[in-house]
Amino acid sequence: MAGADEPTRYLDGYAELLDQVSATGRRLTRDELEERRALGERAAEQGHGLRALVHAHLAATRHAWPSTTRHTDSVLAAVEQAVDAFSEGYERAQRLAVRREEAARREFIDDLLHGRSDLGRLAERSERFGLRLSHAHAVAVAAGPEAYTETDTVGRGVGAALHARFGDRSILLTTKDGRLICIAPGDQPEVLAYFAKRAHVATDGGQVALGRPHPGAGGVVRSYEEALGALELAERLQLDEPVLNSADLLVYPVLTRDREAMADLVRSALGPLQEARGGAAPLLETLAVYFDAGCVAAVAARRLSLSVRALTYRLERIRQLTGSDPADPVHRYTLQTAVIGARLLDWPAKPL
Repeated sequence: MAGADEPTRYLDGYAELLDQVSATGRRLTRDELEERRALGERAAEQGHGLRALVHAHLAATRHAWPSTTRHTDSVLAAVEQAVDAFSEGYERAQRLAVRREEAARREFIDDLLHGRSDLGRLAERSERFGLRLSHAHAVAVAAGPEAYTETDTVGRGVGAALHARFGDRSILLTTKDGRLICIAPGDQPEVLAYFAKRAHVATDGGQVALGRPHPGAGGVVRSYEEALGALELAERLQLDEPVLNSADLLVYPVLTRDREAMADLVRSALGPLQEARGGAAPLLETLAVYFDAGCVAAVAARRLSLSVRALTYRLERIRQLTGSDPADPVHRYTLQTAVIGARLLDWPAKPL
């Protein structure tokens, strides 16, 4: 720890400069100012506070003030120049240290979320940023209408709210590809739930996806990818829930694991809809809304801005074209699975 008198080490040559200015009235040279900046940089690197260093300069000024001088204004100007140059060097070193810390943090986050580093080394580095990767962690990802950074109003606001609520709980808040990301211990689901609530509001109604808890450094990557996958599924399936739990969406990756089989189901079950006037899209939307409404015709009709009679006509047209009745429990499962597959495969916009 720095001693109380150590700031005086960074005043080398200061008293002599004041003596020369007092005798000649000259201003400090460029080299002399650069020397003051270098001293300021070294003081910052050693962890001294700027307030104590400025106090040391003022004390040295009082002690070295000439008893008689015709150049009082010049001496005062020299003090101002010296302290300003010293502070500039100090601040320059501080900015460089901050940039280095930010670069190290960004490199760690990139390695953590993509698993590009040796896991043992990653675990060692993680403690510096408040994570213990020997434990399980879960990741939440918030996406909104804009790209966000850690330093903008949204990122700072969510971070401040988390810190005020939970304090130091091994929580890491960051951004990646314009999205807000929160990494929290897997046994503290209340942290990600609160993050989701705050992030949804801060991003003007953006969606938040929660990955499942997984152990180790590789677990963070896995949870992060689950959260990203949930957001992607929400976009493709037009899910508008504010919070998406990846655990609730596990059936969808299973359905698309055999893409050719799913494409064959869509072609077989829904392909005939392309013969309808206006193509397959309107009737496919009707089926999707009907199933999302729990097969309640009145609710589906309201969501589609149709009369119940018009909805019933569409459902009958679907039955005529496909040979499957959406209201029949035996046919419903096949049709509903095919509708999900069509959403996942972006059919009919993209040919199968």
